[in-house]
Amino acid sequence: MRPGRGLRIAGGVLLASGVLLLGGGLVLRAGYPAHRVPTESMRPTYEPGDMLYAEPVEPGEVRRGDVVLVSVPEWGLGEGLAVKRVIGVGGDRVRADDRQVYVNGRPLAEPYLAGGDPVGGVVFDVRVPEGRLFLLGDNRGNSLDSRFHQNESPGGTVPVGAVRERATDSPGGSYAALAGAGTGVVTLLVGFGLALAEWLTGRSARRAGRPPAPYVVG
Repeated sequence: MRPGRGLRIAGGVLLASGVLLLGGGLVLRAGYPAHRVPTESMRPTYEPGDMLYAEPVEPGEVRRGDVVLVSVPEWGLGEGLAVKRVIGVGGDRVRADDRQVYVNGRPLAEPYLAGGDPVGGVVFDVRVPEGRLFLLGDNRGNSLDSRFHQNESPGGTVPVGAVRERATDSPGGSYAALAGAGTGVVTLLVGFGLALAEWLTGRSARRAGRPPAPYVVG
């Protein structure tokens, strides 16, 4: 076998594997993003600066109680994603008196409030249209949510298509993405190293086989 041929083959295999691992990691990372929570609107569930892990979700998969990331620039929140909890879905009647939130006439159990105020001083009574969602922050005293936009859209609701992602307690997808991308980078570096070693080995072999320069007497 020609000197360095084995190194070239191994390097090529590692380079190809590294590209696949890195590409797969980046694709998986896009499918399982992570975000820093920007505000206090979801306290105590998420504190400002907490890492929130998310997963892709289809509009038809959104359920009451889900924490979702929605695009609602019409709420004056800019082009970023707002983090809110789904309280009502299409067909629900959502209302609040000065003490309690009710969904379809039943008091809403909200253990995630951890003793916090379920109403935040704002009473409402909304029938959620089909294909729309009524959203609240868990920190009812400091959250810009559906309660404050009832004059701008039906009951302050947002279209279910505005949901981009759903929060998940498991960072597994994000960790797998980072592991795949990291392994891909390492594999690429090793592949480049072997390719360089093959080139240096071939160069040395070529020099060793070169005939000596003729001796000329001047």
